[in-house]
Amino acid sequence: MKSSTQGMLYALTAFFIWGVAPLYFKHIGFVPAGEIVTHRIIWSCVFLILLVWWTKSGRAVLAVFRHPRYLALLTLTAVLIAANWLLFIWAINHDHMLESSLGYFINPLLNILLGMLFLGERLRQWQWFAVALAVSGVVLQIVTLGVFPWIALALAGSFAVYGLLRKKMAVDSLTGLLVETLVLTPVAAWYLFLYADSATSQLSQNTLALNLWLIAAGIITTVPLLCFTAGAKRLRLSTIGFFQYIGPSLMFIFAITLYHEPIVWQKWLTFALIWSALVVFSWDALRHTQQN
Repeated sequence: MKSSTQGMLYALTAFFIWGVAPLYFKHIGFVPAGEIVTHRIIWSCVFLILLVWWTKSGRAVLAVFRHPRYLALLTLTAVLIAANWLLFIWAINHDHMLESSLGYFINPLLNILLGMLFLGERLRQWQWFAVALAVSGVVLQIVTLGVFPWIALALAGSFAVYGLLRKKMAVDSLTGLLVETLVLTPVAAWYLFLYADSATSQLSQNTLALNLWLIAAGIITTVPLLCFTAGAKRLRLSTIGFFQYIGPSLMFIFAITLYHEPIVWQKWLTFALIWSALVVFSWDALRHTQQN
């Protein structure tokens, strides 16, 4: 299988899981966002350690700890992704799913900008047209919100910078994600078991069902992030950016059909413009691949 094809499959898997993740967080919405994030970190660390043991790639992890620059960069990406998780969960559980979807609609545009500024990527004519369609949709969405979309911009910015930094590091996805969670786990454990000290933070006091849901936070975190970083290594940043419309589109649909967040015709138009952009961009990418 070609590297680009593998990258597309990884990207599709990551963004589909991220698209349905709000259903999971809504289901355990009675748990404070800070505690859900700490469960995500701790259980992700456990699963990743098992994966590293299974794949016998522990030497790569140790090598990162002997490389101060990579360790510093992965500490930075760990802070970025933890902040992104916390804000996303808080927004979902406080009925801001539409604004969260807006953030991940904006994110691919920031990926394109960062790719042009730092990676020397350039877009073809039809890709610029797709970008223009997407920008039109995002601007319309911002205008119809009626308020400064700080949640959307913070989500978009933190994840775009995370993706750029991870793409520029010569560290594989599994190793990098494990180091990130290892850096975060001591802080997460302190918060969960000492600072929060709530009913849901004490696993022994929870029902088996709730404990399983909380442990699942590690899986729903680990799998898409591994797929995302693997996809980012195989695709141009601007290309993987447009796959990111899958996740927010699913969130958009859930927000209006399952959770009945208010929507007007302008938001429907936004949805149509952004999906049109994805179709144009994908068509041009396929055409260019076949010509080469």
